[in-house]
Amino acid sequence: MPAGPSAHRLSDIAQRFDLTLRGEDADVDGVGTLRGAAGGQISFLANPGYRPDLPGTRAAAVILREDDAADCPTRCLIAADPYLAFARVAALFAPARDVPPGIHADATVDPTAKIGADVRIGPRAVIGAGCRIGAGSAIGAGTVIEANSTLGRDCRLYANVTIGHEVRLGDRVIIHPGVVIGADGFGIALADGSWEKVPQLGGVVIGDDCEIGANTTIDRGAVDDTVLEEDVRVDNLVQIAHNVRIGAHTAIAAMTGIAGSARIGRYCLLAGGSGVLGHVEIADRVTVGARSSVLEPITETGATWSAIIPAQPLRKWQRNVALLRRLEDIWRRVRRLEKNLKTEGSEPV
Repeated sequence: MPAGPSAHRLSDIAQRFDLTLRGEDADVDGVGTLRGAAGGQISFLANPGYRPDLPGTRAAAVILREDDAADCPTRCLIAADPYLAFARVAALFAPARDVPPGIHADATVDPTAKIGADVRIGPRAVIGAGCRIGAGSAIGAGTVIEANSTLGRDCRLYANVTIGHEVRLGDRVIIHPGVVIGADGFGIALADGSWEKVPQLGGVVIGDDCEIGANTTIDRGAVDDTVLEEDVRVDNLVQIAHNVRIGAHTAIAAMTGIAGSARIGRYCLLAGGSGVLGHVEIADRVTVGARSSVLEPITETGATWSAIIPAQPLRKWQRNVALLRRLEDIWRRVRRLEKNLKTEGSEPV
């Protein structure tokens, strides 16, 4: 990636992030991959799959574990968790995105809205009646915040975000482009052969330090609020339905869908493309594998659930489908064989 605005001494980085420097001190001015880094860039090794790239790296320094240091041809920064250490170091080189505080001339701010100190509001943004925007927050171009919604301090809403009425965001919340928070949940009742809308009277509450990825949608509650507790991290293109509650520090990868009134515990990990049935509860620290569907409660703390059939050659898949269609018949035949064996006095195999 491009270098940041300034260089940093490796010794300073080591001291700041509690790392151990091996090799002579030097300046670094950016970050890169093991294979692509060059010059004054710093890289890292966390995934063993990239270990073959280590001996040939041209990085100025590599963040890695003690066990990998012997094979490193350059300076090392020893870390117990190289990925976490790299995340912190990389933040030193992240380009500044701030714009001067103020309200753009093309923005529309209702006179009853309360805007905190040092707030940035971009062009064509709309702030509705009764809204409260916390100090230091930034609202991107084209973002709409409807009536009586609240943002805490130092929030960052990027372009074209839509926040519905009576939504509450905590402090330091990051919302990426295209997110919709507070649209109506999918509430309909069948009446005399046609659908009748169920009013969605709840709101959405998002805790401190949450981050919501691009084009994700979080529906308002039907009666109670939809709630994300503090430090929940949601990837792009996730659907969170009405009255869902997600526990603190849970991370949810892209394309996941969580149906209405599901309850997700704290420190859970939901991998990409997974799904959770409505009204299902998941205990704390549960991991759900990619493209897995959770159709029943998970009560064991720290459990890992996964149920996916990976792609395979078409002919093999067709044969497996044919067997699946015959599964009930095969099961009945096995049951008959077991009964016959018991009748004859033998134990089933």
